[in-house]
Formats: sequence, structure tokens, C-alpha cells
Amino acid sequence: MPDDDPLDDLDVPEDPLADLDRATEQLTVRSEERRYGKTMVIIEGFEGDTDRESLASELKSALGTGGTVKEGHIELQGDHEERVRELLEENGYSIRG
Repeated sequence: MPDDDPLDDLDVPEDPLADLDRATEQLTVRSEERRYGKTMVIIEGFEGDTDRESLASELKSALGTGGTVKEGHIELQGDHEERVRELLEENGYSIRG
């Protein structure tokens, strides 16, 4: 009898409930002008066990910019608000407003 598992080809995440957490969170994405006219994109509204460090790293890589995680929100350098919204929606997050 072959050892082939018919479910091996399915793309099932290690934590299927993580997708549910993403779908139920309502994130807010806004731009804010800082010192010297520098623009920052602020992502707020995280609940539960969302790995903000990992998400921030993915967003920074995709945008080619710097940023940080502070006090429960993500800050990204530059005027990338629209692109951040697109990336978050592609990853299953719901954006408010």
C-alpha cells in the first residue's frame, strides 16, 4: 500500500485559525507627518495574537522602507498608505475606512 497522503498537496496553514483572526480584525491605516516633513504610515487596531513584528517585517520588505512596532501599532516610513492597504487586504486583513 503506498504511503502517499492525498492531503499532502493541500495548502493548509499550520494555524488555520490565524486566518480567522485576520479576517475579524478591523485595522486602521493612516498617514501622519512627522518632523522635517517626513511621512509615516500608522497601522492600528490589532487584537489578539497577531504577530506584529513579522507583519511589519513583511511590509518593510515589500515596500523597501524602514519602520518599527511601537505600543501595539506598526509605523512605516514614507508615503505608502495606498500600497499598505493593498498589501494588508491581500494578506486577508480587513481595513476600516
